[in-house]
Amino acid sequence: MYRKQSFLTFLLCAFIVLGMTGLSAADNTTNTNEETMSQAQELLKKADELFNSREYTKSRSVFEEALKAAEEAGSSSDKTEALAMIARTYLILDDKETGYQWLKKAHSAAEIDEPAGWARFIGVRGRFLWQDDKKEEATVLFENMYDYCNEHELYNQAVDAAHMIAITGDVRTQIEWAYKGIKAAEAGNYTRWLGPLWNNLGATYEDLNQNYEALESYVQARKYHYMHGTELNKAIADWAVGHMYIKIGEFSGAWERLLPLLPKFEELKNDEFVGLTCKELGEVRYAEKNYKDAIEYYERAELLLREAKMPEWDADGFQYLLDKKALSQEKLK
Repeated sequence: MYRKQSFLTFLLCAFIVLGMTGLSAADNTTNTNEETMSQAQELLKKADELFNSREYTKSRSVFEEALKAAEEAGSSSDKTEALAMIARTYLILDDKETGYQWLKKAHSAAEIDEPAGWARFIGVRGRFLWQDDKKEEATVLFENMYDYCNEHELYNQAVDAAHMIAITGDVRTQIEWAYKGIKAAEAGNYTRWLGPLWNNLGATYEDLNQNYEALESYVQARKYHYMHGTELNKAIADWAVGHMYIKIGEFSGAWERLLPLLPKFEELKNDEFVGLTCKELGEVRYAEKNYKDAIEYYERAELLLREAKMPEWDADGFQYLLDKKALSQEKLK
């Protein structure tokens, strides 16, 4: 899972990997061996499904099979798609250097007049730039991808580009492109995109302390994560709404939404979100001046989030947790 520079934007990261690859080998047209070509496209589809289920290592193996089939068929477009996605599996599993080697191979295979392969390559290339903190360069690339995909009627891929611009752009750009992506996804009935798109918008509003707008966005995201997501996706979507109820001071509503999530995250064996949920429940108890219970929740959150290396990816948020625990202890004296 990618880490961002703050706890607020970390929430966005919990969903980024849920975004679809956005590209389809079915867009390829060629006169090469149709039987093998079909096999390559079927393998790409299977690999995409594994990738979108966060089975990254398994998806890589299938992308490698698709690469072999594409090479046998002589399809440079399918080959480009497979190479680009192999690179992306390494990127998402924090092996960027190996990923770059595969991305170079994808670049060598990519042809601008082969829309499916070119769009896939550009989408992955932009994500590498984003992870290298070259956000302005990535934004320009995704803007070009958006225009290119619309020109070639690759509308699902255009939504992917808008989705990424809503992450890599400056604040004004993020909001503008989030709504543009949402509009495009609704028009094309790409409802699987709407959870990540609304979620990204919510994270942007939260960073701006526009808490009511953030809450509204997270509520919309929750609807679509419940429509298409895994049990973990649904639980995180519920957490986001509860988290924002605390931000707007609706503590009873937050408690009702967050408390049932503890056993859910425990069942899903996601200690990180058990810890985050305990942190939020501690906030509710603190607001209610129930400092004894607040300390218990804060202590459990501290243990789990330290194990999840929160001091590395959100030092300020972790220090806030320690300070609130100490303050609760002071108030009990």
